[in-house]
Amino acid sequence: MSRRKKKNHDDSHIDEAWLLPYADILTLLLALFIVLFAISSVDAQKMQKLSKVFNGIFVSGVGVLDYTKPAPQDSIKSNDGMKNQVTAPKTKQNIDQLKKLQDQDKEELKELQAKVNAYIKEKKMEGKFATSLTDEGLLLTIRDNVLFESGRADIRPKDVHTAKELSNLLVMNPPRNIMISGHTDNVPIHNANFQSNWELSVMRALNFMKIILENKQLDPKNFSIKGYGEFKPIASNSTDEGRAKNRRVEVLIMPRVKMTKQ
Repeated sequence: MSRRKKKNHDDSHIDEAWLLPYADILTLLLALFIVLFAISSVDAQKMQKLSKVFNGIFVSGVGVLDYTKPAPQDSIKSNDGMKNQVTAPKTKQNIDQLKKLQDQDKEELKELQAKVNAYIKEKKMEGKFATSLTDEGLLLTIRDNVLFESGRADIRPKDVHTAKELSNLLVMNPPRNIMISGHTDNVPIHNANFQSNWELSVMRALNFMKIILENKQLDPKNFSIKGYGEFKPIASNSTDEGRAKNRRVEVLIMPRVKMTKQ
């Protein structure tokens, strides 16, 4: 009889063992509720409060949470208002100021264009050089036969001085970012030096930039190159004249303020 009673006594303890995991489940559910409540507008203050809550759960192991009253709605609106000030659309005053800066920047590029055009006229190279002012900046186009032999990427020794003289026109204060790009026609090239027009266009841009950067007044960090191969034509490749126009090096002098269409 005593054994049976002892067995019943043990069974009662076994039946009560479910309370511990049940309490843990309730604790986790409460924690989940708090997370879901706060996740829609988590800020630094709420994140700190959540950190304290989870620290109490997982470090101390206590199954009871100290609920922290959420921040008043007015204070939340105040924080949201500050965010809106940062991301709000530009005011008319800001737009007018930006327009003024764009106009000043464009005037500077026009003055630079006039200097380059004067150099082109002085050297009687109007058919080999061209300038244009676009939203992307001041574009100087140089025909390939001004600097390179056909199918080659090295600047001819007798024309190195032309690149060096152009480098003096690129000295500006403050400096501008300058992109040098190489272009070819669509006639395939495959020789000992180049496997494709891609390679030829890149190397022409690179070699031209190297000569330009011999001018110690220019900072290399403001320069970059691209090679487009035959894929950015400015004329038809169906004629000799068109192909000659497509074989070129372009120097893009970028605006300090992004220009927009009027």
